[in-house]
Amino acid sequence: MNLNVLFADTYALIEFILESQAYEDFIHYDLVLTQFNLAELHYNLLRESGKEIAEYYFELYKNLAIAIPRSVLKIAMQFKLNYRHEKLSYADCIGYALAGHLGVPFLTGDQKFQDKTNVIFVK
Repeated sequence: MNLNVLFADTYALIEFILESQAYEDFIHYDLVLTQFNLAELHYNLLRESGKEIAEYYFELYKNLAIAIPRSVLKIAMQFKLNYRHEKLSYADCIGYALAGHLGVPFLTGDQKFQDKTNVIFVK
């Protein structure tokens, strides 16, 4: 496990963009994410802040998006099925499974992940 790497879900990425004080302790970590998180982030920023801001952060974070092994997709969908009552997003399930695969913590403020293993929950 690389202690200087975190998987940042879309919630965490938005908190970094907002310069949330709660996320200050994590600004020196290397971040990884998936293209699904990049897409979610882009959509949220298009909706909330406009195209210019969305494009800026897409370009800033695009190189942090890593490939998802097919085996991780299967694990993610089993996880989604196991927690179907929580209505977790595909992006979150894939990210969570990828974090586990990589042996890095899953950083989020999403309450649905608060009590799950391998999660750094910051609200």
